Amino acid sequence: MIKKFLNKVFKKREQAAVAISEADLNLSQSAKKIAFKKHNINQDLISSAALKTCEGLQNAGFDAYIVGGAVRDLLLDFKPKDFDVATNAEPEEVNRIFRRSRIIGRRFRLVHVLWGRETIEVSTFRGHHDNNQNKDDGSTNDTGRILRDNIFGSLEDDAVRRDFTANALYYNPKTQEVLDFHNGVADVKARLLRMIGEPITRYKEDPVRMLRAVRLSAKLGLKIDKATEKPIAELADLLQDVPPSRLFDEMLKLFLSGHAIESINILRAQHLHHGLLPLLDVVLEQPLGEKFVMLGLKNTDDRILEGKSSNPSFLFAALLWHEVLKAWQVQQKYAPMIPALYNAMDEVVQLQAKKLAIHNRFVSTMKEIWAMQPRFEQRAGKRPFALITHPRYRAAYDFMLLRCESGEIATEIGEWWTTFAHANSEQRTAMLLPDTTPKKRRKRKPKKTAVKEAGSA
Repeated sequence: MIKKFLNKVFKKREQAAVAISEADLNLSQSAKKIAFKKHNINQDLISSAALKTCEGLQNAGFDAYIVGGAVRDLLLDFKPKDFDVATNAEPEEVNRIFRRSRIIGRRFRLVHVLWGRETIEVSTFRGHHDNNQNKDDGSTNDTGRILRDNIFGSLEDDAVRRDFTANALYYNPKTQEVLDFHNGVADVKARLLRMIGEPITRYKEDPVRMLRAVRLSAKLGLKIDKATEKPIAELADLLQDVPPSRLFDEMLKLFLSGHAIESINILRAQHLHHGLLPLLDVVLEQPLGEKFVMLGLKNTDDRILEGKSSNPSFLFAALLWHEVLKAWQVQQKYAPMIPALYNAMDEVVQLQAKKLAIHNRFVSTMKEIWAMQPRFEQRAGKRPFALITHPRYRAAYDFMLLRCESGEIATEIGEWWTTFAHANSEQRTAMLLPDTTPKKRRKRKPKKTAVKEAGSA
């Protein structure tokens, strides 16, 4: 099996050697080779795992480049969060080269190469979808959205298939050259986001590109090209045809970019918030709800820009809280306060799940944050001591502070809990309020009556 694989690799090397002059000719006609002196990419910002992945593929006789957003961010002198690699090796070949790797994906097969805690995503160069001879194979739907995309091609084909010019850049760590097929480097320098090809067709192929345009514009301060921007509002309804799981992933990227407020402003300007979070429109129409949502987004942005972690559960809990409040008021007509809250939470989550697939691990944390809110108004007896030791206390506490800041509850409640959290045991005991909750009366056990045994003297 290994011998067969090596023969295949050597055959590819021979084919590459024969075609090298032709490849160089095609490259010179369709791509600019930008040397290190012009792009000045700092290799210290590149993940060692990405460098080792490229080296492993190149040593096996394949082409390999760091691609897409990582190159774009490097040109802007940012340290990329993720690194992707593109190659002419097919998924099975990549999988054989790297012992710790796995093939994933159905719509387009990829390989995840594992280096310790870091994962490098490796994709095979994609070909033109129009080259597929079987047009009725179910690879696209009626609106033109691509459903299956396992069509491999050349480097030039792959560059055409990329979405924006800023993402169609290929960096070779070995030569330190950037291959630029669509003047992407110039667009990055000009901070312009421009679609490759005809925007309407490209959005129909993948409607998520509209959301990606918003995210990159907000995150990197790129201005969306007029031709790229024009069809977005008209094609917004296409997002309803996107699988909920993909929408959820894109929402996380939008709101966890450190520029959530700017993202939501652009979403509204482009009429793209319809269909993303079905309840978001309703929330933003409520003066109190909009203020609360914006405070939640600002809280998330501040934490990310300060280098702190941010839990998606907290963000989605903030986005949906005022819908929970509204449902809670209705449910209290039919059930006691706490059971009514749980019924309201289930109702909102189930309604939201129809459009946005929030992962179960996030839903459970969201519910814990919501369920703990009534407990902050209980400041007597042993309840405060139990609450402050809860595993989700910190997230629920931050959530409660947002409610205070938005005017939903009295600021005095937040101040009390802040002081209580930093006080010692004696001070906490002294802070407790009188317990005015009605106490349940304990039933007295009936007194035992002496029963004389029959026949006793």
